[in-house]
Amino acid sequence: MAVKIVGLGASLPRHKVSNKKISDNLDTSDEWITTRTGIKNRFHSSDGEHTSTLAYKAGKAALSSMNRKDDFDIDTLILATSTPDRLCPATAPKVATMLGVGRIRAFDINAVCTGFVYGLELAETFLRSGKSKRLMLIGADVFTTILDKNDRATYPLFGDGAGAIILEQGDEENLLATYTGSDGEYENLITILNGGSESKLSKNRSFGMEHSYFKMEGKEVFLKAISHMESSVQKVLKLSGTTASEIDYIVPHQANKRIIDTLTQLLGMKKDQALMSLEEFGNTSTASIPLTLAMHAECQTVRPGHKIVITAFGGGITWGAAVLKWPSTKISPIILNSLTEGI
Repeated sequence: MAVKIVGLGASLPRHKVSNKKISDNLDTSDEWITTRTGIKNRFHSSDGEHTSTLAYKAGKAALSSMNRKDDFDIDTLILATSTPDRLCPATAPKVATMLGVGRIRAFDINAVCTGFVYGLELAETFLRSGKSKRLMLIGADVFTTILDKNDRATYPLFGDGAGAIILEQGDEENLLATYTGSDGEYENLITILNGGSESKLSKNRSFGMEHSYFKMEGKEVFLKAISHMESSVQKVLKLSGTTASEIDYIVPHQANKRIIDTLTQLLGMKKDQALMSLEEFGNTSTASIPLTLAMHAECQTVRPGHKIVITAFGGGITWGAAVLKWPSTKISPIILNSLTEGI
């Protein structure tokens, strides 16, 4: 079964936050953040803008992008997120109900920033096996809910957002290969210590509020992100029978411009082949790849026939990559709420 891309959409909260606004409340500056990360702005959720809200709007945008008057049947919904609305139950069934797609198979997965790539590999399995005919994959995170506002190492980096892609069994192959991996030995590089069974059943450790926030070992994450994303790309290119010279664009996880520049250089690609959105959106975790795809497809940087490699690295630690061939059928990506309320 060929896997065809038929829809793409994204959503952002209403509240745009500049580096200047961040530096008004934190010991940092626009120059410091921009120089070290490449980020200028990000969007923060407000009351009522939960992960499910952003996921629903991204899914709705993806459905609208299909340019079809009917035949919107979705039989599977996968939500990649590490910030679900609640620890229990999963958020995906709620999103499916909000979208009105019926009592379908719907579930969450959590591979942190690699979640969208993991979801894509799962989607491929469902579609090629015949278990699913048309599937929606959403990457959505509201990372501002798990950040310490006083932590200058993490708070300026992240924004909230969601991106959705619709895949179906079709007559055109748009998903050429997928690959994922993990190494639990390094679980403490990217973590929230408090809230799970480990902390609740611990008698030897004290888990206060300081352990309830997202923490990251920046320097080691920087090095491992480059190493694992580069090897993931090399692996998936081999799996797809594609050479680096045949790739038109790379869409890496939008964590840091220096990581992206180094990765592009190691792969022998030009800087302008790396598509980015982090300047305006920051690091949106598992939403970053679909958000970036939607942004560049909307402005027609990405066109039919282009070969694109996507790659990500996240907590776990996890990593992965995929090779896409952009569909010939017209898709009109929509980004909802973008740039509607600025600071």
